Amino acid sequence: MTTDQNKLTLLDDLLKLAKAKGAESADAVMVKGISVSVAQRLGKLEGLERSEGGDLGLRVFIGKKQAVVSSSDYSLQALDELAERAVAMARLAPEDPYCGIADPKQITTGSVDDLEICTDWEPSEAVLTDWAKRAEEAGRAVDGVTNSEGAEASWGKTEIALAATNGFAQSYGVSRNSISASVIAGEGVGMERDYDYATSVFEKDLPSPEEIGRSAGEKAVRRLNPRKVESASVPVIFDPRVSAGILGHLSGAINGNSIARGSSFLKDKMGEQLFDSSITIVDDPHRKRGLKSKPFDGEGIANKRSNIIDQGNLTTWVLDLASARQLELETTGHAARGTGGPPSPSLTNLYMEPGTVSPEELRADIKSGFYVTELMGMGVNGVTGDYSRGAAGYWIENGEILFPVSELTIASNLIDMFKNLTPANDLEFKYAVNAPTLRFEEMMVAGK
Repeated sequence: MTTDQNKLTLLDDLLKLAKAKGAESADAVMVKGISVSVAQRLGKLEGLERSEGGDLGLRVFIGKKQAVVSSSDYSLQALDELAERAVAMARLAPEDPYCGIADPKQITTGSVDDLEICTDWEPSEAVLTDWAKRAEEAGRAVDGVTNSEGAEASWGKTEIALAATNGFAQSYGVSRNSISASVIAGEGVGMERDYDYATSVFEKDLPSPEEIGRSAGEKAVRRLNPRKVESASVPVIFDPRVSAGILGHLSGAINGNSIARGSSFLKDKMGEQLFDSSITIVDDPHRKRGLKSKPFDGEGIANKRSNIIDQGNLTTWVLDLASARQLELETTGHAARGTGGPPSPSLTNLYMEPGTVSPEELRADIKSGFYVTELMGMGVNGVTGDYSRGAAGYWIENGEILFPVSELTIASNLIDMFKNLTPANDLEFKYAVNAPTLRFEEMMVAGK
């Protein structure tokens, strides 16, 4: 792949062309990647894909007008045409009073310690094939599993370079390894499917393929013969593989764009206590081996660990430069961007700190309740906070998980859910957004 210096030199050349064509300021981003994936189903190779490609995006400014163009052609003639087209588009664009690159005083000039987010290791196709084979075989070996939707193993590496006419020019790389398996248990109309997967920066941090496959198989078998339950208002517990969704709803509600539009149910809640005082929610772009770690944000601004929720209180919006200007605040260093459009605010490695009780203790006093392992649909209203989603999982009686249930709907409001939330002590960093097992004191569960 292209060296860091070559990428930055190319972007610098592109910025000079843009300035020569009439741009007052500009920034440019390059993304280059390699990925390989292998899919297997029922013991046979079903897919083998390798892709290599790159793209670059140029954003130019004339006064308070901006335009963004992208290309995968890096030749000098193509770059010249790209710059000319971007400037011509900017001249015709409507004014945006909040657009613009960072002031030179705002950009980061220091370096960040090694985040351990990229390795030089590249697995062979034989290694990936072996991973997929072992994962599927382990899933199919679970007693009660009758079919397979397949297993997949993949690897990828991406290089990102960002430069701007304010003097910023840095680059970094990220790599990923993944294994997944999905199997089916039961027969006929009584079939149930489930899955498991894992992603990591370093291959040695992955669970074994056998663990992934076996977990998928055991989950599918446990879902067999689901029952119906009566509608009731009961405590609800979210398994860790769905609990992170709560943080996703929080993230969307405190996004600077939503706040600036006035379209968030939290728009008037800055500084208020949203959660119990024991709750802290952290965003950490510098977490070593984090799946969303990065040394700087998408506008060249320094990023840092922050408590989004501190002792239950909302402490900040999630801002890039444009949303910060609109709200008359300072950017929080949360800009993210691709090659085809301007930056937008986005969190990185978001997680809720663990509680002090085990998952078993969390449900011990529940006489009747719902343990959720799967959520369906997108019935969440970001303006009002109303929450209603299809769900499946297991019924709890007298603190014990007893039998599978499905075709239920759970409903509440996110404000109430935040206030009445208790985390267990089982936080694991498996995804980009992570939360432990969560208990909500009362939700409406609609059944038969």
